[in-house]
Amino acid sequence: MKDKILEGIIRVTGKGVGYFTPPEDPEADDFEVQPENLFTALNRDMVKIEVTGSELKGRKQAKVVEIVERHKMEFVGIFEKDNTGSFVVPDDKRMYRDIFIPAGQALNAKQGDKVQARIAEWQDPSKSPVGEVIRVIGVAGEHNTEMIGIVLESGFEVDFPPEVEKEAEAWKQKFEKEDKLKDRKDFRDTLTFTIDPADAKDFDDAISFKKLPDGDYEIGIHIADVSHFVRERTELDKEARKRGTSIYLVDRTIPMLPEILSNDLCSLNPKEPKYAFSAVFVLDKNAKVKNRWFGKTLIESDKRFTYEEAQEILDNKKGLHYEELQALNDLAYKLREEKFRKGAIEFETEEVRFELDDNGFPVRIYKKARKDTHKLVEDFMLLANREVATHMHAAYKGNDRAAFVYRIHDAPDREKIVNLATFVKALGFELKNKDGETTAEDITRMLKSVEGSPTEMLIKTAAIRSMSKAIYSTSNIGHFGLAFEYYTHFTSPIRRYPDLMVHRLLQRFIEKGQIEQDEIIKYQRLSDDASEREMEAAEAERASIKYKQVEYMHEHVGEEFDAIVSGVSEWGIYVEEVNTKSEGMVKLRDMKDDFYELNEKLYAIIGQNTGKKYSLGDQVRVKLITADTERKTLDFMFV
Repeated sequence: MKDKILEGIIRVTGKGVGYFTPPEDPEADDFEVQPENLFTALNRDMVKIEVTGSELKGRKQAKVVEIVERHKMEFVGIFEKDNTGSFVVPDDKRMYRDIFIPAGQALNAKQGDKVQARIAEWQDPSKSPVGEVIRVIGVAGEHNTEMIGIVLESGFEVDFPPEVEKEAEAWKQKFEKEDKLKDRKDFRDTLTFTIDPADAKDFDDAISFKKLPDGDYEIGIHIADVSHFVRERTELDKEARKRGTSIYLVDRTIPMLPEILSNDLCSLNPKEPKYAFSAVFVLDKNAKVKNRWFGKTLIESDKRFTYEEAQEILDNKKGLHYEELQALNDLAYKLREEKFRKGAIEFETEEVRFELDDNGFPVRIYKKARKDTHKLVEDFMLLANREVATHMHAAYKGNDRAAFVYRIHDAPDREKIVNLATFVKALGFELKNKDGETTAEDITRMLKSVEGSPTEMLIKTAAIRSMSKAIYSTSNIGHFGLAFEYYTHFTSPIRRYPDLMVHRLLQRFIEKGQIEQDEIIKYQRLSDDASEREMEAAEAERASIKYKQVEYMHEHVGEEFDAIVSGVSEWGIYVEEVNTKSEGMVKLRDMKDDFYELNEKLYAIIGQNTGKKYSLGDQVRVKLITADTERKTLDFMFV
């Protein structure tokens, strides 16, 4: 193995240590790359490594010999000056070197500004990279500056290029003059409504309802027909493809499409005729699909419900369209029961929301409640997504190499399941598995057994982390978590590029029949890009939540809180505050009553002299010592 050259993606920590997983054997142990052997490699760069044959503390060692492709060269950070010159200190803690900014390359940035810098050259690993400031975002610590910084750091843009806005504007006049019913089925006389969050501005989906004379139901799932406006090879399409998704920060949406499309032309606003791509089903009273139709439609939403409004009507058993909402809710329950009967995993986790003041400061953090109306909409969207994928797969007569984009979710990695089972056992529960092989039913059974226990959310979070990531692909392997054999994303083209691809492929199939496999390579590349953008957007969303949690807790330094032990490591104990779900650390070096060590097998920190033990899931009382908004970290001590 010594002197062997391997190519792949490197992961780099904030301490400048690299880890490389051999691409041909993802199950194998990582190679470790010491800081002096990184050869300027940064996190997620494509590199070539040479296996040295040596070991350090039981870890196989390697060194980077070539950087094949940089993952990114632009970093957001704080501009600082000292007597040696100007630097940008990156926000990304995995960027282990500051960026040196030569005179004349600072773009008038001032000390303490948050900026975006681009690395111009970096040949010598012993020195800082040389770069230039390409954007001054604003004063570090200000709400707007921090939110925009998070977006840019994740590789997204806030504003749209002028040519993209211009193309969107042109559609406004064009749409007004169009023959709205050309090649479209008219659904304007069928009762249709949207159910969305109170603060929603774009409406991707609407549901229509009609009770048929024989007791069956005609249910239409009408999705904004974005593909009518965003045509391939246009500026709008290039920009949407580049973004891949909308981003949802705590206080704003960074849309995939310009506002004139996302909030106006494409959005299924009430009392306005709108273009939709529809999946229309005849369901019997047990929610079994008897008939399906897919095609372009013209719809008009009769009512824009918020989740809360629709829920109130269901709860009070009276109000506008109560009978239709109740019938839809009954059908949704049956769809859900069938899904779980077939082995779908129910991950009901808690999400936090923020109430911000006029300056963007968080004055309240609360948990978002998921009610029947949320699930109702979700179940009908799942139905449409599943049926579109099933229809396309059947139409291709099982030819997996025909061009279509699936949403796939692989079975979990065996080692992760073994670790999860050990973790769950340490907390007094059981996950049935055989050498890391488990079923969705086993995971669901385990999740049911922890319901109501103090460690419920902790175990659910650990279970989610053990799962494979759902991705987009032209090769269908099914969806493990949902227990669907065929699944795609059809229902959110305003905010997800893959849904737009699915609309195009479905329409081409309706018009021309089977799509040949010579386009597979193109659609697989687009699927890979979309999967990556989705992960980067999720990272940005998490960063904005973390920032606001730390900002909120900053006002509560010195106060005591109830918390749960959420993780243990060699250097500290992670604790999660019960109400705000803010996570921080109790550092072992600050625990003066004993010498504490990590016991990996027990997932615990144990005192050598007293035997005092802190285990995962323990309920603890902690005091907040520091809240560092710059590093997005919280430090606690045990009370």
